[in-house]
Amino acid sequence: MNKPTAHVSEKKKKEVAYLKELLQNHKIILIADLTGLPAAQLQSIKTKLKKDLKIRVTKKRLLKIAIEDLKQQKDLTSLIPYIDKTMPALLVADKDPFSIYTAIKKSKSFVAAKPGQIAPSELAVEPGPTNFPPGPIIGELGQAGIIAAVEAGKVVVKRRSILAKAGEPISTKAAGILAKLGVQPIEIGLNVVVALENGVVYDKGVLDVDPETYIKNLLQAHYEAVSLAVGISYITKDSVKVLLSKAYRELLGITKNLNLVVNTEPEDIKSETQKVISEKPKKDVQTAYSEEDAQKAQEVLNKLKEYDIKKKEGRV
Repeated sequence: MNKPTAHVSEKKKKEVAYLKELLQNHKIILIADLTGLPAAQLQSIKTKLKKDLKIRVTKKRLLKIAIEDLKQQKDLTSLIPYIDKTMPALLVADKDPFSIYTAIKKSKSFVAAKPGQIAPSELAVEPGPTNFPPGPIIGELGQAGIIAAVEAGKVVVKRRSILAKAGEPISTKAAGILAKLGVQPIEIGLNVVVALENGVVYDKGVLDVDPETYIKNLLQAHYEAVSLAVGISYITKDSVKVLLSKAYRELLGITKNLNLVVNTEPEDIKSETQKVISEKPKKDVQTAYSEEDAQKAQEVLNKLKEYDIKKKEGRV
């Protein structure tokens, strides 16, 4: 006897078809975790980001069906492990995933902590004056482990007190004190866990990059690369001028010891040369240079000059 086919509602069929359409027609696919995100905040985020991406809250099972149905046309199965571990929302866009992640991150806000929530970082009350007048608040602070006293008609916290360590649940007393102090430690927003672009998976750790830090790292990498090129005398458009200056200074040192005269000077390092000549050495350097060394140095300098000229003319 044949097993009866399970009935699938038209509503679910339409939802799967719509999910497939979203997945097929957009370059960037992201999965966000909605755990702990209030519906009001989700709606606000949708409104803020509607120009950059589409957000679809759907059932986990239907999203996995849509992905499986598209396997032959567009393999998105690498997203399934992330879907299994979250309360998923599907996000689709056509911009690069890093700019999308940054826009989502900027849309986040902070709210007061509720009892039982996990502290995202160490929550502490720093010493100093508060806005509270003398009264029952001193007892409440004391019950939360905060030492306070009255000074000049105001309640003053006398010592730094930790109310919750990172990863620990926030107690009822701690949540109440933080709220009264105006501390809002809980960040709410779309928690993007993964993005997929042209088959490449970017998890949250890769996406969460500070643009300023990234630019600084690029500049530092460029500086170190040029320094390495100069150190090994490797000619590039970024190292050639430094190498010209270095070669001319070395040649100048050789010719000084050999009482030779250099008749030409590269135009690009004229100021550098004048600086070298004007600086009086603190003491004479005794070096066993030969005329052959000077000729080799001159050859290197000529090659560098020739490369620099070609670069200016656009021939390299």
